[in-house]
Amino acid sequence: MTQTYEDFSKYGKEFVDTGLKSFASLSKGAQAIATETTDYTKKSFEAGAATVEKLLGVKSLEKAVEIQTDYAKQAYEGFVAEATKLGELYAELAKDAYKPFESLVAKAK
Repeated sequence: MTQTYEDFSKYGKEFVDTGLKSFASLSKGAQAIATETTDYTKKSFEAGAATVEKLLGVKSLEKAVEIQTDYAKQAYEGFVAEATKLGELYAELAKDAYKPFESLVAKAK
């Protein structure tokens, strides 16, 4: 009976330690994602503001269309690149959060 309690206590402590490691990985990953999102938002806003400034100084409709087309193309390419980067960060976050539990899963098998 005492051995069972000791085993249970040992596994409980191991599970809590693993959970804390996983939580630390989640926090680190979430911070990286938030930083990346903030940087992208700032760059996107600055690019939009620069485009508006260019458009205000335009003298012809053709030049305005050219500026707007270039902006749309750059915005789309930037969005796709950022979405890819965020997808990779989320995948890495999931792997890092699961990593501490790998040993527990292996023991359970």
